[in-house]
Amino acid sequence: MAIAVVFMPKASAQIPILPFLQSPDGGSSEADNRTVSGWIYLDGYEVFQIAATRSNLSERSRNIQQSLNLIRQSYLSSSERAIDIETQTQNGLPVIYVNGQYLMTVTTEDARLRREEPAISAIQITEQLKRALQRSSRERTTDILIRQGRVAGGIGLLIVVISGGVYYFQRRSKQKSTHPILPIADNAQQLTTQLNQQQDKDIQEVKKRLFQITQAGIWGSGIVLILGLFPYTRAFQVGILSAAQIPLRLGIVVLGVYVAIRFTYALIDRFTSTLISSGVLLNSEANKRMELRVSTFSGVTKSITTGILLGVGILLSLVALGIDIVPLLAGAGLIGVALSLASQSLIKDAINGFLVIVEDQYALGDVIVVGEVGGLVENLNLRITQLRDAEGRLITIPNSEIKVVANLSSRWSRADLTIPVAYQNNIDDALQLLNQVGLEMNQDPYWKRLIIAPPEVLGIDNFGDRGLMIRVWIKTLPLKQWDVGREFRRRLKVTFDHAGFSIPVPQQGIWLNEGQSLHSEVNGKSE
Repeated sequence: MAIAVVFMPKASAQIPILPFLQSPDGGSSEADNRTVSGWIYLDGYEVFQIAATRSNLSERSRNIQQSLNLIRQSYLSSSERAIDIETQTQNGLPVIYVNGQYLMTVTTEDARLRREEPAISAIQITEQLKRALQRSSRERTTDILIRQGRVAGGIGLLIVVISGGVYYFQRRSKQKSTHPILPIADNAQQLTTQLNQQQDKDIQEVKKRLFQITQAGIWGSGIVLILGLFPYTRAFQVGILSAAQIPLRLGIVVLGVYVAIRFTYALIDRFTSTLISSGVLLNSEANKRMELRVSTFSGVTKSITTGILLGVGILLSLVALGIDIVPLLAGAGLIGVALSLASQSLIKDAINGFLVIVEDQYALGDVIVVGEVGGLVENLNLRITQLRDAEGRLITIPNSEIKVVANLSSRWSRADLTIPVAYQNNIDDALQLLNQVGLEMNQDPYWKRLIIAPPEVLGIDNFGDRGLMIRVWIKTLPLKQWDVGREFRRRLKVTFDHAGFSIPVPQQGIWLNEGQSLHSEVNGKSE
């Protein structure tokens, strides 16, 4: 676009073939009887200004523009190409005729615009008309058209060369940014690799959009510049520039906000990956937990940043449209106060959600219990927490309603098992078998990665109706307690079967004495 701005012939962003679309200098908020001004064009060039009341300017401008176009056609079709401008006086005001055709009446508003008398203003307008008509004739000569055609060809060739260079640079940049994925050694490296991949994705997206905008700018500015070289197409150039003013401003705002959002995403991922790679926040038991927390913090931070940048983008769009945002900001402040009083629960949700994230009470991927509900945390933001329970139901909880929360996967978990053993079995042998199963499972390469500490057989926990209740604790990685517990029960069943131990079931015996009441017996012992 810079090329078009530098080399484009002087032409205002108005459509000469549609003069009623001109934007008067007075502005749309002025009263209808306020005097405003506008330009008259010839072949896309500004010729002279006229003035009128806001309600009459469009009609007067249209009439003068049509008369001037007819005068130009008659002048160019004449073989002599003579310019005869005559000024007559009617009702005390100068009236301009060009080659015998009426053009306009110089009004007092026109004279006041130039700060001259009407007669002097008429002389100035006639001089400007002569220069404009002579230029219009000169531009249509064969030599000038051939020269402009050569210039247009050179511009077209330059556009192709620059566009090809940009395309080559884009392909080369894309090839350089492709890095092979290295083998993953641990959770920290895996998390860092994921963040780096997301960062590269954001940067590549920004580059892609910038290259696309660059290509569109090169071709668009080149075409507009070529249109401005010829008098026959200059009207299209001015029309395109006029129609593209508002879309171009809005496009720049949208592109700037989009690039800022993507670049902010890349910075957040870069900062997080650097922090994790340094090892400051990780230890031997915190890798998986840090992965969950980083995912939560990164997502919430990106959401907040997106909201702020979108708000700024909306304000800049209003400014680009010529809307005064100061009253809007003042009104928005009052509305914000009113909304804050009427929506205190939303403020409580946001504050509590912020504390949940900062204090790391739970994160995405954790399994929590809130009151009577529980499940996997699928979504977490400043307002709500969404859980997916065992039956697949999605539970939405406002953050202000979370008073007490039980996190089942914070940093580490525990498989709390209660193993029943029949009363008739040897309890010492049963305890030895439990220790043996726990030791074998802890030595298994696959399950050893999930078990943080060797299983602990705590001993007899209770005398129940099914038998002796033996309690076993197995400390595991977060969210792995259920997998480890299932595998431990499976191995224990196989071991008990080989040892001849039976899994007890609830039993009840009944004894009946003659003439006496009914007595119950549990496991063969009378009460």
